[in-house]
Amino acid sequence: MSELDIQVPSAYDPFADANAENSGAGSKDYVHIRVQQRNGRKSLTTVQGLKKEFSYNKILKDLKKEFCCNGTVVQDPELGQVIQLQGDQRKNVSSFLVQAGIVKKEHIKIHGF
Repeated sequence: MSELDIQVPSAYDPFADANAENSGAGSKDYVHIRVQQRNGRKSLTTVQGLKKEFSYNKILKDLKKEFCCNGTVVQDPELGQVIQLQGDQRKNVSSFLVQAGIVKKEHIKIHGF
């Protein structure tokens, strides 16, 4: 019995390396940009998933100045800090984050209608 156990080859998972890369901390952290409908034509854009080392207030200040809209930083118990902007600013925010060098384009996910 012991010889048989030694001769049985172990199972090899060819996708083990790919799964280890994706589950690593910081390898595929996405920045989610969403739009939420308020009442009537009013909408709200939320930005979540930015790295904690960035100053959310400075990013918010630049976004507000660039797009002529109001906004705030909200502390959410599950999501952490979330930037909220008035209006549908999804495309503007994504292009701003890429141009400023804060996030790469492939790490941004835009959600909404």
